[in-house]
Amino acid sequence: MSIINEKIINEILSQNIHPSVSQVRDILQKGGMGKGLTIEDVAVLMAVEDSSLLEEIFNTAKKIKEKIYGNRLVLFAPLYISNSCSNECTYCAFRVSNQSLKRCSLTQEQIARETKLLIDSGQKRILLVSGEPASQKYFDYVLDSIHTIYSVKSGCGNIRRLNVNIAPLNVEEFRRLKQAQIGTYQLFQETYHQRTYAAVHLKGAKANFDWRLEAIDRAMEAGIDDVGIGVLFGLYDWRFELLALMQHAAHLEKKFGVGPHTISVPRLEPAFGSDISEKPPAEVSNLDFKKMIAILRIAVPYTGLILSTRENPQMRRDALALGVSQISAGSRTNPGGYSDEAFNASQFSLGDHRSLDEVIRDVAALGYVPSFCTACYRLGRTGHDFMDLAKPGEIKDFCTPNALATFEEYLIDYASDETKKIGEALIQKELNKMSEIRRKLASKLIERVKAKERDVFI
Repeated sequence: MSIINEKIINEILSQNIHPSVSQVRDILQKGGMGKGLTIEDVAVLMAVEDSSLLEEIFNTAKKIKEKIYGNRLVLFAPLYISNSCSNECTYCAFRVSNQSLKRCSLTQEQIARETKLLIDSGQKRILLVSGEPASQKYFDYVLDSIHTIYSVKSGCGNIRRLNVNIAPLNVEEFRRLKQAQIGTYQLFQETYHQRTYAAVHLKGAKANFDWRLEAIDRAMEAGIDDVGIGVLFGLYDWRFELLALMQHAAHLEKKFGVGPHTISVPRLEPAFGSDISEKPPAEVSNLDFKKMIAILRIAVPYTGLILSTRENPQMRRDALALGVSQISAGSRTNPGGYSDEAFNASQFSLGDHRSLDEVIRDVAALGYVPSFCTACYRLGRTGHDFMDLAKPGEIKDFCTPNALATFEEYLIDYASDETKKIGEALIQKELNKMSEIRRKLASKLIERVKAKERDVFI
């Protein structure tokens, strides 16, 4: 398929770009209008090294994020159900040749127990993650696990939306996945550079570059209109990967009329028994990483940007001001990791080991509103409908009141005293900033939560 055109990317990268101040500012003015950027525009911004111009890029990204998303920050946690895998990915602890790893596929009872622990910590959103075993029963196991997660109730809590990051499926399987009421289907290409892809994916179904690349198309053909893409930065030149991400997003926009709902930006981190993960072949510096996040926010303004707990707390704080709109918190990346059964090695090393409460307290102190809202999924505000509200800047009218209501839920049901104090002050500050009509609507939702209603939204 012509989704990724390496020739065009390499031609752009071969140019010795030395952007002028006026050229950069023209692109930033264009990007600031929220219409996105071309691949050529992105190439110019990637070439910026002047510190003052970099600061202008960072400030533009921050303004765009605030314009579209406000200061909301969506939180979630991954739930690993299995580390069994038939693939040989040289950067991953779960690869089939890693004989030192104890393999585990959680039973439905164990999955229910893990889910309860997540609920009892305050989580409302889960990303289901699994290895890719060569088993005909694998997909049925995933569907059973989704049903189990949704069925768990604990106190006044439950998981309201489940996103999934699992092996590529065929169209009919994707239809069944949609029927299971998932939110976003997430799949990373890992690297869009085909030679590098072949060098790090040595065995298993994942070695098929095209089958994986075309999976997002199949998901959307099956009716899953919220999809997430991403790259494992560090395997190949980040500049190539960023331009390839742009090509992939443009392909989806052209073919389906809507691009990716989310883009994830994980960096390669040490993984148990993986030499390449200890010394990334194309390591991304902290400055380049921040530049990349900011450029993505300007280039694809309506796409959610996800940052995982691979990054340390300070980098995560810095990234929030550059356009990141979703983060994981209190994460474990091994099956059974939330319970006493945490006997398996993690898929990769974590940079942020803080609990959900600690993360919430930190981001709230920085002025970001933690959100557990899942209303859009259940009211059909996905795909085209979401973008129709996001592009004119109207999605905030729904998301901000809903975010405050879900934050109030967390503060009442799960927060420590210190977090509650900071959170309540932030909610009041946000209410004071709203128009009278919007403030009354948000206040009504919050009062319903205080009156012990749960899962209220507009």
